[in-house]
Amino acid sequence: MFHRRKTYTIRPERLEEFTSFFHTYLYPIQVSHGARLVGRWVTEDQTEVMALWEYRDREHYEQVERDYRASSLRREAMKKRARLGKDLYIKSSEEFMMPTGHYTPPRTIVSVTAYVTNDAGEVLLVQNMHRNDTYEMPGGQVEEHESIIDAVYREVKEETGAEIEVEGITGIYQNVSSRVLCVTFRARYVSGELAPQPGETQEVGFYKIDTSNISDYIKREHFQMRVLDAMDPTYLPHAIYKVRPYELLERVESHHTV
Repeated sequence: MFHRRKTYTIRPERLEEFTSFFHTYLYPIQVSHGARLVGRWVTEDQTEVMALWEYRDREHYEQVERDYRASSLRREAMKKRARLGKDLYIKSSEEFMMPTGHYTPPRTIVSVTAYVTNDAGEVLLVQNMHRNDTYEMPGGQVEEHESIIDAVYREVKEETGAEIEVEGITGIYQNVSSRVLCVTFRARYVSGELAPQPGETQEVGFYKIDTSNISDYIKREHFQMRVLDAMDPTYLPHAIYKVRPYELLERVESHHTV
């Protein structure tokens, strides 16, 4: 892992304003492009705020920075800071650190992706800014306290502009190298104007995909596997629930398409 310690010097009377600015702009900009916030601290005299960010490696950090600089939310943040005044924070500094060991249990990142078809039987594919060597199904990381169902609706909307209706889970895939567990859904397109999203996707569209031409669009084998499984799926049973007290939010039995 690769870590960046970002320190902001602030005026104590502006701590609340800076915290709001951080949560509205700085945090979502980084997280939406793959960084993880390890923690955020303020000194007792409230003159410094320190945030510790985690990346897979320096290459990942540099990619996040490129995506961050190109994002529309960053432009909004700059405008907001101009309105709040440049002394929202007096200065900032950053240091980079490498871990000396692993002291916490391994974490698994849960992501979702969707095989979305339209009335013509075409499949919704995207070409991401950070993976522009291939097309793939839209998707992304599940946020904290978010259900996988809510996540797939949100990710497809954010990456493509499409509203969808989920039909079921067609597969679960684990990348042990990066500790990512991906849940793939099959869904149908309902509405929405398709458009690339700044900082997320550079191409979005429906394509006629089958077993004979899949490699013309999807270049990575693990992405191909998810699409092929979703073409003629057996839907997996799943349940979403809360505990203390128990509340079943969604339950779907297994079935096969006909």
